[in-house]
Amino acid sequence: MEFHIENILNDLKKDDFQAYLLTQFTNIEYISNYKPTSFAFCILKEEPIIYASKMDMEIANKNSTIDVREYESFDVMIGDLKKEGIKSLAIEPELAFSTYEKFRDDFSIESKTYVNTQRMIKSPQEIDNIQKATEIAQKSFLELDILNRNDFESVVAFDLVKSMIENGASRESFDTIVTSGANSSLPHAVPEHKSLEQPILIDWGAIYNGYCSDNTRTMVYTEFQHEIWDIVAEAHDKAIKAIKPGLKCCEVDKVARDIISEYGYRDKFIHSTGHSLGLDIHETPGFSPRDETIIEKGMVITVEPGVYLEGEFGVRLEDTVSIDKRASVIGDLPLSI
Repeated sequence: MEFHIENILNDLKKDDFQAYLLTQFTNIEYISNYKPTSFAFCILKEEPIIYASKMDMEIANKNSTIDVREYESFDVMIGDLKKEGIKSLAIEPELAFSTYEKFRDDFSIESKTYVNTQRMIKSPQEIDNIQKATEIAQKSFLELDILNRNDFESVVAFDLVKSMIENGASRESFDTIVTSGANSSLPHAVPEHKSLEQPILIDWGAIYNGYCSDNTRTMVYTEFQHEIWDIVAEAHDKAIKAIKPGLKCCEVDKVARDIISEYGYRDKFIHSTGHSLGLDIHETPGFSPRDETIIEKGMVITVEPGVYLEGEFGVRLEDTVSIDKRASVIGDLPLSI
């Protein structure tokens, strides 16, 4: 934590800011080891401070590596900053406009991504947590024995979440997707109270020690479904093989997108090739056509190409990779189930 704070203080000094305001729960957790349950204001400066709600004081004092003060009011908090002579304030891009309005009359304010930049590179401990979350999720998926089930989508989703918790997850890392038949052409379909049809697409993840996992598998049956599955699998495998430090994220997206385009399905690949994850299920950078972030060692990013045929079916295959000299898939669940 102190290492990240030191880096951010150096960024503040370089950009001529005196303090940095954080309110996003996972950003505060990343910096202090305390995750708010209500609201909190973290002020990063030479002597960082967190203003926590009364409801959170016990947990904040127990977990935070940063000094904690009970929040009284905006006036008190702003008065404290002004007493320290703070006039310039950097804010995270996620700050609510209603909160920004409280500060804008008293400080020179500019949005900065200092914490997001720190979070792009995962420590070995963070990668271990993502690895464990993935192991839990994949073990739970296999225990589901999906190919031998004849059940409602919603029941399968419930059972998968239950299994992940029983296997050590604190909760699911996002709303579990279990969809089948024509609805599988909807990338973020909601499980319905209807029997599983063909094909079956499942997108799921677990949280372990605060860190997320993310996988998708699609089980296909007909010859045409297998044909689309093979195209997506080729894009998935070749994109992972192409990943290396120094490459731009958008160049990895292009590898996957070009393969799908060669088979005539470019307009059926309707999302980016992947996203980073960690304390949040969606972090930066991502493998998108517009993301020119340079890939570095320590990044953890999903690879999830898909082809979606409206009214018919969809196929998505997703794994999470950690990047060293090359990309290594986290977990050992086969693509074909």
